[in-house]
Amino acid sequence: MESRTKRRLSAAQLDALILGALGTGVASAEELTDGFANAVWRLALDDGRQVVLKVAPPPDLELLRYERDLLRTEALVYHLAGPAGLPLPRLLHSGFDDPELGGDYLIMSALDGVPWNQATALGEADERALRHELGRHLATLHTIPGQGLYGYPYAALTGPTWRDAFIAMMGALMDDAVRYATPLPCSLVDVAGGIHSSVHVLDEVTAPALVHFDVWPGNVFLTPPSEGRPGIQALIDHERAFWGDPLADFITPTIFGELRDDDPILAGYREAGGKLDLTPEARRREALYRVYLYLILLVEDGPRQYPEDSYARIRDLATTGLTNSLAFLRQW
Repeated sequence: MESRTKRRLSAAQLDALILGALGTGVASAEELTDGFANAVWRLALDDGRQVVLKVAPPPDLELLRYERDLLRTEALVYHLAGPAGLPLPRLLHSGFDDPELGGDYLIMSALDGVPWNQATALGEADERALRHELGRHLATLHTIPGQGLYGYPYAALTGPTWRDAFIAMMGALMDDAVRYATPLPCSLVDVAGGIHSSVHVLDEVTAPALVHFDVWPGNVFLTPPSEGRPGIQALIDHERAFWGDPLADFITPTIFGELRDDDPILAGYREAGGKLDLTPEARRREALYRVYLYLILLVEDGPRQYPEDSYARIRDLATTGLTNSLAFLRQW
């Protein structure tokens, strides 16, 4: 699904950027079109290396407020999560406010595996084993503490408590919904009422943990089929990360559904030391995070202007999910 936020670079621009960053030229380039915002290329270099270049949208292009300086967040995650043991590509170079490019970019080592959502011949046992392994990796990620603040570190959407940060995050997103005149299944007053009815349960979160918040199968690379039974090679696309409630990381792996206590992802998480009980209060927190994610999926069409034929299904699922999550919150 393409969007108009993606940067366009010529072969000469790619070659000059890589030469300046890594000291070698580009032998061949393939643009990867699965992402929704950043422009991404897989590059074969003259010295034989395979790398991935990720370039932020033009700095003068309007985006959602939380999307400010997202590649800086991703670079921060690489610096923190790699040493903690999370499987990641290697960050080879980062450039911020590059004078030639006029923006930010990252260069990572290329992976030889396949995205989970593109893997073939996975049986039920494989899927359960992979979800169990993913849970273990999330437990590792959540051991990385914040520095006293919750929220998005580079978007000025933070707070001293998780409740404060989440209110700021949700408020910014609702402002974006107004700015882009987003069609919603209810009024923003209804959304605010649903949030207000349960926001106090966020006070259960007393320490900020690093949350990926985009762990869907397209962002989980599996080991190559030639290596036998599939395992997780790496987690990618960390730009949506924030400091907050670890429970929020179980929303995208169960997107448009619900988190079940018998999900292998929870078993793996708990076995690796993660603490998560699906209490009634946790279910309310889960619903709050689903409202936030579904609203993102609806509002981001404003700046990105997705093609209708590729966006319609996501819009319909997000609309239904938002309606159901708000209905759940209104029960309390």
